[in-house]
Amino acid sequence: MVTKILGYILALIGIIALAAGMVPQIKEQLTFLPAEITTTILIVAGVILVLVGLFFVMRSGGRRSRGGEVPIYHGKNVVGYRRY
Repeated sequence: MVTKILGYILALIGIIALAAGMVPQIKEQLTFLPAEITTTILIVAGVILVLVGLFFVMRSGGRRSRGGEVPIYHGKNVVGYRRY
């Protein structure tokens, strides 16, 4: 759960960095960025953050609670177990 939230946050920050690298008006609005950061650095950092964020989201989303086995009934009697 925590890794999924972290992944979404990293992906969002990466999208903002990509937007700041591609649109000069957005970079001007982000006053906390130093002037030495070029658009190339912002685009590369944004792509890396988006990929890492998506990795965290996909990795945590694949886990499901598995019970292991379910009974197979024939009438009221259990005749076997099936794994899933």
